[in-house]
Amino acid sequence: MEIYHHSKLTNMERKDFLKNTVGMLGLTAIIPLLDACSKGDSSSAATTSTTTGTTGCVTTPTETAGPYPYDLSSNSAIFRTDITEGKTGIPLSLTLTIVNSNNSCAAISGARVDIWHCDKDGYYSEYNEPGYLGTQDNTGKTFLRGIQLTDANGQVKFTTIYPGWYSGRVTHIHVEIFVNSVLKATTQVAFPDSLNTAIYKTTLYSAHGQNIITNTNDQVFSDSYSSELVTITGDTTNGYAATFQVGVAL
Repeated sequence: MEIYHHSKLTNMERKDFLKNTVGMLGLTAIIPLLDACSKGDSSSAATTSTTTGTTGCVTTPTETAGPYPYDLSSNSAIFRTDITEGKTGIPLSLTLTIVNSNNSCAAISGARVDIWHCDKDGYYSEYNEPGYLGTQDNTGKTFLRGIQLTDANGQVKFTTIYPGWYSGRVTHIHVEIFVNSVLKATTQVAFPDSLNTAIYKTTLYSAHGQNIITNTNDQVFSDSYSSELVTITGDTTNGYAATFQVGVAL
């Protein structure tokens, strides 16, 4: 978060400020709404970025698991931290904290956390699908899919790459939470629009170009973006570290 400091006002500026206070109150109420829709078009996102997502004890919105879910829980090899399987992209470390939103956000230990997302070119493992590079048959492959069990702090950490995008959707990662082998939450996490733009300008991602879909007009995030945005820091050279708290109503 960037913090801007105002220098001391002169007497004349102070008088003008007080004179216009009433008018500015209306503008002040509008600014946060505008900022939420167009946050951070600054090019600084390409070098160093710090974006904070939702805080507090809330139940994370339920979202669709489709169109590319695949249950790999019977495959012991998929219980892993590193899910890249050689896929190239800007490194991303994702830490998820799973909490009970009906119990003051107490950590849920031993929960099974499944995640999956597309590669930098927009393709998913386990599917035969079209894309900007043509149709790719990735059935039988498991890249960018992983499962872990939460620790005593309700946390899991995955090593992956920054997701690409495919037609019709903005950048996202799918998450499912199982407690005592019962599916309790299905959701998705979002990334800042300005950061998506910066990432897709880099050499590894630029061939695919920019995505015309943003969080505010995405079919999934348009009504829940602020509740599904990761907190993320890093840069395009060294990679990014993202965190997100998943509130599950038990």
